Amino acid sequence: METPKLSVTPYKGTRDFYPRDMKLRNWFFGKIRKTLEDSCFDEYDGPMLESLDLYAAKSGEELAKEQTYNFTDRGGRNLAIRPEMTPTVARMVAGKMGELNYPLKWFCISNMYRYERPQRGRLREFWQLNVDIFGCDTYEADLDVIQSAIDVLLAYGADESMFQVHINNRRFFNDAIAAIANTDAEGSKRVSKVVDRKNKITREAYEAAMTELGLSAEQIARIDALYEMDVREATALCPDSTGAKELTALFDALEATGLAKYCVFDFGIIRGLDYYTGTVFEVFDLSPENNRAMFGGGRYDNLVGLFVKNAKISGVGYGMGDVTLENFLVTHNLVPDLDNEGIKILVTRFDDVPYEKYTALVKSLRDAGLTASLYLGQKKFGKQIDYAVRDHYSHVVIMGGDELASGTVKVKNLATREENSVELDKLSAFFA
Repeated sequence: METPKLSVTPYKGTRDFYPRDMKLRNWFFGKIRKTLEDSCFDEYDGPMLESLDLYAAKSGEELAKEQTYNFTDRGGRNLAIRPEMTPTVARMVAGKMGELNYPLKWFCISNMYRYERPQRGRLREFWQLNVDIFGCDTYEADLDVIQSAIDVLLAYGADESMFQVHINNRRFFNDAIAAIANTDAEGSKRVSKVVDRKNKITREAYEAAMTELGLSAEQIARIDALYEMDVREATALCPDSTGAKELTALFDALEATGLAKYCVFDFGIIRGLDYYTGTVFEVFDLSPENNRAMFGGGRYDNLVGLFVKNAKISGVGYGMGDVTLENFLVTHNLVPDLDNEGIKILVTRFDDVPYEKYTALVKSLRDAGLTASLYLGQKKFGKQIDYAVRDHYSHVVIMGGDELASGTVKVKNLATREENSVELDKLSAFFA
């Protein structure tokens, strides 16, 4: 019986990264690393596998049970392939809580998996930037984290016409809802779940869900009014709220630092994960072609306490997926021509030149800090030139028997078609 052929298609919701794709990915990851390291964030990473209980406890039952790839290992432990990084980094901080130098400014770019329906901007396998600050209880950490998100987008050439940061505060939200709906913290939490879905359901469904929670039409209208208010109007409704004071301080700082033009108060920003406690924010693409929330985050003061009793280490951070980032960059034409940047040299070959002469030539170019390769094989010269063009080489170096005897080479610029004769011992200087 003939063995069936295996599929060449990757698993649904995952991607193959061919060399051109890796060049793009490395380019935008490189921009992220440079921007964050310039702001003194340190890179870390954690394991791909974690206890399933970790996500059930702090990311919510939906993420833990419905969106993780999980299994029971041979030792009977319930494990999950990580769907997000925040619980992991909180565990890591808790593990060396007394040894670390606070405040911590950390970031990672890690591989994640979520079992969900693939769609634009969302796949089952993705890479995610996570940026976190631990050990600063005040709005300064919120500001630093938000500024880092803005700086990352600006590093690609984006401006305020392309994106906007929508900011709210969970403490303020809970206090405002409690005042309007005359409810407790648990009641505010139930309302938050409806508000978090507001833009994903019809108005009728939204009102029905609010009514089911016991809100009157007048109370729903008062909540609706908050969606249209700026931060000063909104916080004036609950001036004694800790969240209101945090919001006011944060927006004052955004104004003072020149970042306010990128930011707006939005009472409808909740962030669905249960662990957020203070500032929350989402970054929106403003293009009509890709008008959506790209990424977001917020403050999660109680997360480290999951691992260490009475821990008092606050945290604030965000996660940005590589798929939504790539969509943003492509939509706004911010991706450069990565195939035609810098010098890339192919040394062609002829039968009348010893192989070791070519390898020595390539080594001298590399020793000078140039990107160079020797053509592999024995194809005709024209085929070698075709290869160089298709693989985006900038130059070819030609050394046949006559050139070797005279101590020269020919250098052809594949973009301009210009050809120069260069002394062999001056070849590296020619490209300087």
